[in-house]
Amino acid sequence: MKYKVFVDGGEGTTGLKIHEYFKKRDDIELLTIDSEKRKDLDERLSLITKADVSFLCLPDAAAREIAAAAPKDARILDTSTAHRTAPDWTYGMPEITKTRRDEIRESNRVAVPGCHASGTIMLIKPLLDAGIVDADYPFAVTSLTGYSGGGKKMIAQYEAGGDEALLSPRQYGIAQHHKHLPEIMAVTGIKNAPGFMPIVANYYSGMEVTIPIQGCKATREQTLEIFKEFYDGQKMVSVLDSIDDGGFIAANRLAGTNRMEITVEGNDDNILLVATYDNLGKGASGAAVQNMNIMLGLDEEKGLL
Repeated sequence: MKYKVFVDGGEGTTGLKIHEYFKKRDDIELLTIDSEKRKDLDERLSLITKADVSFLCLPDAAAREIAAAAPKDARILDTSTAHRTAPDWTYGMPEITKTRRDEIRESNRVAVPGCHASGTIMLIKPLLDAGIVDADYPFAVTSLTGYSGGGKKMIAQYEAGGDEALLSPRQYGIAQHHKHLPEIMAVTGIKNAPGFMPIVANYYSGMEVTIPIQGCKATREQTLEIFKEFYDGQKMVSVLDSIDDGGFIAANRLAGTNRMEITVEGNDDNILLVATYDNLGKGASGAAVQNMNIMLGLDEEKGLL
């Protein structure tokens, strides 16, 4: 059986990566739009109506516009920030609750998680559910990403060279109003926005999220066991005893994959939660395709191995 799929906004980084995944598959029929009609709302709605599933790889305002205009029975995955906290959309993180896969499978509106948010949520949620950290804990999150996370413009900047500032890591989101903070709070249930330190560095892709915890109600080993139990049986998330590589953890260690690996480093007094993954894979396009597979009743890893 072939499934009809439309990618609205397929020229951006996320859309191009989704197209790349589909090149490996013989069960996907991509519905294409004439280049001169890429902004024609009626033409795009026509393709969304014909498709079994559509991806929105658009700026937030454009995603809201077409999602509101689309038929209620059209199945849509939005990769933008626009609908991640919307009550009538399903947050597309199948690993986060026991019922979330069924909710995604039955939903016509699925919001794909943000890249920084993915690791942050997957590190915080098990602690809260286990009751070893309280919802008012003052979380601080450092999230290191490759420059592909900034989209085509940033990729061009880095690959053009000639700017010494781009040779060193650069912190951003300095005003502490990063667009991923609302979804982090909504999905985890924490009471306050975490101190959030996103950093872009001079490598193409890969992401490392770290969260230090002091005063935890469990030891480091007990915390690690909580994570192992929480993510037991998950196909694309693994919990390892350690990912310490001689005192270092490389942020690009899972670049080119669709997996996330989680561990608990540090010691009983100062626990360090760590998640590594690819900001274009499990942090974006790979997660979008994983959700599509679930919506279509397919193996969620299909086309992502």
